[in-house]
Amino acid sequence: MSHCYNEVIDDSDGCGAKFSVLVVSDKFLGKPLLARHKLVNSVLQEELKTIHAFSQKTLTVEQWKK
Repeated sequence: MSHCYNEVIDDSDGCGAKFSVLVVSDKFLGKPLLARHKLVNSVLQEELKTIHAFSQKTLTVEQWKK
């Protein structure tokens, strides 16, 4: 069973151009940081075209529990 948790924070004071996200998923197991970020970016490909700043923190479920 795959577990996932997402948290999105609008850091742009309402203009919708700056976001930070926390993504927790078992799909990140065994993947280095760059591969994790590429996975998230591929899912948000269209949305990222209109966002000025985007930061992400990607963790496995085990890392998140710690």
